[in-house]
Amino acid sequence: MKTYHLFLLVGLLTISIACEKKGDELSEKKSELERYQKEAAELKVKMDALVAEIAALDPTYGRSQRKEVLITTVTPRRGYFSHFVEVTGSVLSKKNVNISAEVAGRIQEVSAVEGMQVKRGQVLARIDAESVDRNIDELRSQLELAEVLYERQKRLWDQQIGTEIQFLEVKNRKENLEKSLASLQTQKDRTVVRAPFDGTVESVMVRLGELVQPGSPMLNFVGESDLFIEGDVSEKYVGVLQRGDSVEVIFPSIDRRLETKVSAVGAVINPNNRTFKVEVFLPSMPLVKPNMISVLRINDYHRDDAVVVPSYLILQDNNGDYVFVVEQGNAVKRYLKRGMTQGDQTEVLEGLEGNEQLVDKGFREVGNNTPVKIATT
Repeated sequence: MKTYHLFLLVGLLTISIACEKKGDELSEKKSELERYQKEAAELKVKMDALVAEIAALDPTYGRSQRKEVLITTVTPRRGYFSHFVEVTGSVLSKKNVNISAEVAGRIQEVSAVEGMQVKRGQVLARIDAESVDRNIDELRSQLELAEVLYERQKRLWDQQIGTEIQFLEVKNRKENLEKSLASLQTQKDRTVVRAPFDGTVESVMVRLGELVQPGSPMLNFVGESDLFIEGDVSEKYVGVLQRGDSVEVIFPSIDRRLETKVSAVGAVINPNNRTFKVEVFLPSMPLVKPNMISVLRINDYHRDDAVVVPSYLILQDNNGDYVFVVEQGNAVKRYLKRGMTQGDQTEVLEGLEGNEQLVDKGFREVGNNTPVKIATT
């Protein structure tokens, strides 16, 4: 039995050594292949460079041996170019307020309903004013007596009967009662909650019979006017966006758009998302409601005489950005300096004059100095 185990152990050891040798051999061959591939890539770059240099000196070099690639061309556009910053904004209202109770009491009536549109001064709720009414009745009785006493004392004083102190005391009491009555009347008026301006009742936070205290929120109310749009813009545009800049506002949900301007630019960066606030003026528009989502297209750059090319034609290698230009029947690399990109168009700052023939269809099938044939339509 021991001999059997010994043979088994030797067999497993032999298999393990064989596998290890096979793994080392595979790793060595992969390394060798990678080395050859790297050398081949370096040689390809050198060969392409030599071909380009020879073709520059002799445009006819190798043309008969190289197959022409059928292409179409496009000319860069020269003219006005503009760039827009696009951010998502939300419609807000400067008249979004919570209406609170001004006096203590029990809710006697709630006429407001969520979503109800009301006019300024319309009654939204009433607070029980029974105690105020009792005080008003009591003061009115006292005031009636004080007015009678004042009239009598005044007649006597006009006849120079009695002292001035007596007349002034009666007059002062009447005036104090009038002021107290006016104060109670104001307090009673505050038991009636009215709409401060035209708008919509967003939410009702009280119920019939509830007891409220001064400052207790009762209703959330949003006005129909003084709407504006607020958006968060990346901090990289600090100093680029200014008050008065042109803005195109798009409302995707109602398929509407309009031209307006930036009304305010925030001065503080939000540390959580590295943005600052931008406020955009919003004129009165039908169907536009608070909290509606919009897209702000803010024009932050424009140039009247720009060279513009389709963005997809711009390629890149280790030396930078380039396009293929048709020169003497060959597709030739032309390196350029790109500017802003808007949509599928890119501004070219350096490298193109605007009158070149750019390789359009077939641009991925050509290389530097590849013979090309322009397709005719």
